[in-house]
Amino acid sequence: MVPTLTGEVTGAQLGTTLVHEHLFVGDPQLDLDLPHPEWDSEAVMAEAERQLQGLAELGVETIVDLTVPGLGRDVRRVAELARRTSVRILAATGWYTSTVLPHFFHLNGPGRLVQVPDPLLRLFLGDIQDGIAGTKVRAALIKVCSDKAGITEDVAQVFTAAAEAHRITGVPITTHSDPSSRGGLEQQRLLGSLGVDLSRVVIGHSGDSTELGYLQELAQAGSFLGFDRFGMAHTGSDEDRITMLLKLLEFGLEDQLLLSHDAAVFSRITPPSWRAVHAPHWRMDHLHRRILPRLRTQGLDPALEHRLMVENPRRMLTGA
Repeated sequence: MVPTLTGEVTGAQLGTTLVHEHLFVGDPQLDLDLPHPEWDSEAVMAEAERQLQGLAELGVETIVDLTVPGLGRDVRRVAELARRTSVRILAATGWYTSTVLPHFFHLNGPGRLVQVPDPLLRLFLGDIQDGIAGTKVRAALIKVCSDKAGITEDVAQVFTAAAEAHRITGVPITTHSDPSSRGGLEQQRLLGSLGVDLSRVVIGHSGDSTELGYLQELAQAGSFLGFDRFGMAHTGSDEDRITMLLKLLEFGLEDQLLLSHDAAVFSRITPPSWRAVHAPHWRMDHLHRRILPRLRTQGLDPALEHRLMVENPRRMLTGA
């Protein structure tokens, strides 16, 4: 069974799934003290409902919202949205930082000034087993992050807590990685050393790499590769993503590929006005409106499309 924001479903009920998306990306402190001029709660909710309805009409049945603490997760807002749409939404736990954690985590925890159990592990397990932020909405997976700085001391702290939560609960781990520095390999080495089953790991943003050897090495370790930034023009071209995807399919790696966008309805980091100019196709309908039709002309048959969009997400989320 997989927890969604509107109740548990079986893996078979997930259907066509976008595995790496965001709905509302914010920052609690900035949102309080420096509100973004483009944020209008009612208008953004209406736009989110409109976009999800459009996805449902295209055949999308489930999206995974990887907005975790560090990116302004608001599960109550997303749960309200989930009640308005037929598209299932899955929530995630984790902590998004590519460098340092809030100072609280430096002083609170085992062996620290305030001797308490690891608060990150307590957060992750509570989100997965009990519910997020006092709700009954449970997380379906764990999100972690490293970038050009690599595995810093604080990033390692997050990965360590995520690995233990994975071992206890069995939920998968998905990452934000930096393909330009081959960062997915460092992530795999650390997670593997911490006892994580690498076949339950998604190395996110792998599709931004044009280095075939790097992608093959990631795949050989057993992980899923996230081709999850279609439409994100400022991190790579869709032409390159399609080329690399087709090459990996030729190598028989179709069981390890996941397709998505890493898009958002609203993000204060890259707000709607900026996206409209610099990444106009960076939307959650881009795969179905442009990329999948293009792949079909290059030999993507219905069975393979079903594997990429239905079966692989199901196996990633359930382990079955």
